[in-house]
Amino acid sequence: MSPTRERRPQSAASSAEDDAPDRATLARQRRGRRSEEERRRTRAAAARPSPRNRPNRQVEIRRRWVALLSVLTVVALVYLLFFSSMLGVQDVAVNGARTVPVDQIRTVAAVPADKPMLRLSTDDIRDRVAAMPGIATVEVSRSWPNTVEITVTERTAIAFFDSGPGGDGVHLVDGGGVVFKTVPARPVGLPELKLPKVSADDPVTRAVTAVLGVIPEQLLKQVTTATAKTPASVEFTLGNGKIVRWGTAEQTDRKAKVLAALLTQDGKVYDVAAPELPTITS
Repeated sequence: MSPTRERRPQSAASSAEDDAPDRATLARQRRGRRSEEERRRTRAAAARPSPRNRPNRQVEIRRRWVALLSVLTVVALVYLLFFSSMLGVQDVAVNGARTVPVDQIRTVAAVPADKPMLRLSTDDIRDRVAAMPGIATVEVSRSWPNTVEITVTERTAIAFFDSGPGGDGVHLVDGGGVVFKTVPARPVGLPELKLPKVSADDPVTRAVTAVLGVIPEQLLKQVTTATAKTPASVEFTLGNGKIVRWGTAEQTDRKAKVLAALLTQDGKVYDVAAPELPTITS
């Protein structure tokens, strides 16, 4: 009997020891499930905005009013700058005009009154004024809030030509060969062009006026007539009857110095077209 009683307790203890790992495993699984559920609840709670973080109605209304006012401000500025006469043309100022009448420049410019300044084409105004015969260069700018400024440089006469009997009078010519004005009488102090054709498109005309534009002023005052057969054969006559064969407009300073020395000697024709080999002909 004694051995039998001793084996039974051993069997119960062994069973208890075998069940212990299963209970621990179940406990860990239950804790794991609770922990996972708690984490899900925590994440869900964090995703829901807190009442403190929700913008209140007044803030939302204020934001909408600010956005609306911003849009209205932009629309008002666009209308003011591009469509309203408040920043439209009220005055046209002309600068630099001496012989060309200012009113004539304004008429040709044709700047539309009250037109918004930003919609104004300054290029078109410039082109219209630049087409005037007496105008060499034009600059057009906006002077805010309501003035358009037109600054002109007039053409300066460097010579003239007479169309002769049956012609249309005496014409002034600038340094570029442009015929820009007709006058009733021969101007004093300007040389006369003796050319078959006088035009800014004529190479010979441009060559002669280019030479007259670069020779020293003291020499220019002595020139009475200028002529040429080719662009490289410009020559002019001085007030004392002497003839100067100048050639092209190149080496101006050197030619002027050589000519000044030659004119101290007797002669009729002074050739400085090649200043390194000048000649005097009686």
